[in-house]
Amino acid sequence: MDTLDKTDLQILRTLQNNSKLTTKELAAQVNLSTTPVFERLKRLESGGYIKKYVAILDAEKLNFGFVVFCNVKLKRLNRDIAAAFTRIIQDIPEVAECYNISGEYDYLLKIHAPDMKYYQEFILNVLGTIDSLGSLRSTFVMAEVKHSYGISI
Repeated sequence: MDTLDKTDLQILRTLQNNSKLTTKELAAQVNLSTTPVFERLKRLESGGYIKKYVAILDAEKLNFGFVVFCNVKLKRLNRDIAAAFTRIIQDIPEVAECYNISGEYDYLLKIHAPDMKYYQEFILNVLGTIDSLGSLRSTFVMAEVKHSYGISI
């Protein structure tokens, strides 16, 4: 699927707002019958426009509301070291997001923890055990001002 029409984009926008809608409810919101909406959904899913459907949890209520952005610099950087680092990061549940970035640091991690003490132990016992880790810088979130899960389309 190379191009998306106005209806495809409307379906995607609607699903970003509420992915729990039934096909019938979605069809009503985009002014189509259920069969064409169902077919469009399957095309959007198989075309990779919809990666997955998720429930957004409240980190505060689950005692993981202490958010830290951690800049990581590796000791050395080449294809094998980067691949090994990203494999390790994939298996660390506290790391919610990881980006390979340009600039002074190599990676930016978004980490959820219950509190500062937990984060300190996490640095010492988890990130600190990664051989390729050279240095890191932590920035602690004081308040979330905006958090959007969707893409403006």
